[in-house]
Amino acid sequence: MVTGRVLRFDQVRGYGFIAPDTGGADVFLHANDLLDDKHALRPGTIVEFRLEGGDRGLKASDVRIVGQRGTTAHTQGSYAGSHESGGDDLCEVLSESEFKREITELLITTVPTLTGTQIAAIRQELSSLAKSYKWVES
Repeated sequence: MVTGRVLRFDQVRGYGFIAPDTGGADVFLHANDLLDDKHALRPGTIVEFRLEGGDRGLKASDVRIVGQRGTTAHTQGSYAGSHESGGDDLCEVLSESEFKREITELLITTVPTLTGTQIAAIRQELSSLAKSYKWVES
């Protein structure tokens, strides 16, 4: 099973896209492949699914909701600097996948009209920038 976040889901047409936590191409999601009520899907919803190859690319099946936006905490990053020492260089260093997940959530929360392709392009550019400044772990 793979986890990811819903980028967008059209309740009327019954389809949308998921950004897998592992990165890569966005995954097509159809209402017929949901194990939960489609009305519970919102941008940022965390889902678990099986990844399949379809005629037009990657497709999600057996999709199950495992959480909602904002329910996860930063628990895996390491810290640079020391808060106790009074240093003002404290920052959390995330893995690249954690960074991309945070960027995705920020984008879909701030500008929910962005397409999956636009989010993926922005996410890739920001990830490259973060790597060049060593803001993310390699």
